[in-house]
Amino acid sequence: MNKTQLTDHLAAKTGMSKAAAKRAVDALFSTAPREGIIATAVSKGDRVQITGFGTFERRNRKKRMGRNPQTGASLTIPAAKYPAFVAGKSLKDRVQK
Repeated sequence: MNKTQLTDHLAAKTGMSKAAAKRAVDALFSTAPREGIIATAVSKGDRVQITGFGTFERRNRKKRMGRNPQTGASLTIPAAKYPAFVAGKSLKDRVQK
């Protein structure tokens, strides 16, 4: 399901207009600076927990040693922050059915 299909399903399920549903989906999932609720919270280091569905959070990856596959030279891969999603129990159970 893509963003347009999600918007259409939201409009049909809630009875809101497609334009209002698109604004709601954009408000939640946009990755533009200061627009998307989830992306903004996660980028600040906050957890977004939707009970039964899952949790969006920012995680930290430590720096580590790597190797250039062409030359074999060792190099340091810098520490990084990355977004993560952990599915909730209800979602996991539903997927198993």
